Amino acid sequence: MKIKAHGITVNVRIWNGHLEQTIVMLHGFTGSAATWNTVAASLTDYRVIAIDLIGHGETDSPQDASAYSMEEQVQVLDELFQQLNLQAFILLGYSMGGRVALSYATAFPMRISMLILESASPGLKTAEERTARQISDEELAEKIEHNGIESFVNKWENIPLFATQKRLAQDVQQVVREERLSQCEIGLANSLRGMGTGAQTSLWPCLEKLEMPITLITGELDEKFCKIAAEMQALLQKGQHIVVKNVGHAIHVENPEQFATIVKDAIKIKIS
Repeated sequence: MKIKAHGITVNVRIWNGHLEQTIVMLHGFTGSAATWNTVAASLTDYRVIAIDLIGHGETDSPQDASAYSMEEQVQVLDELFQQLNLQAFILLGYSMGGRVALSYATAFPMRISMLILESASPGLKTAEERTARQISDEELAEKIEHNGIESFVNKWENIPLFATQKRLAQDVQQVVREERLSQCEIGLANSLRGMGTGAQTSLWPCLEKLEMPITLITGELDEKFCKIAAEMQALLQKGQHIVVKNVGHAIHVENPEQFATIVKDAIKIKIS
């Protein structure tokens, strides 16, 4: 369904809408709510709400890059959650969606009963790192606009971060590819400009202030994000880090059944 929030028409998908305990899921860059289809099907004891973030899926893709800032995306989500009458809920985010989830939890900590971050980071620590990343993100944004989605996806799906996905069944790889190809140029380009890792404010100083239980999930073959998660856990009051064997960056794609089990177990531990 479509909901207007903070001036943006947002696409929302809901599973098990009759249930009360809610998990909100936020996808990564080039993804959409559809990335959670298999995982959501395993979470039958929870209402699952998946959202297309700005510039992705069927949510609006404005021409103005300022609409894509992390602060704006957080405000869109907050208005959306109010319209959905969500009080305290579990927030789960993957990669870019993990940065969005962490940003939301930092801005509205009382709304989040539990945070689950898959292959996510709090951003870059130094101004120098952020400036360098903004330059590279702008270069990529311009290539997307000038060369089109298919040219971009052909390169994107072959970057080292997604190398482990080459082992997946061809039909699964095709689903991921089609999801990426369904995006629009301006949406992806402005997403990089507005809430790329270089554009967002570093949240490292905020981690020690977060009081909700936080579960960090990484794949053992994704060494970069395993290291980031270990550094994050050391700063969290109630943090646990789970490393999943024999998978890379997108655990929910590479092993959705195990990912769903980890989510369910983390929630049970929090409740007990």
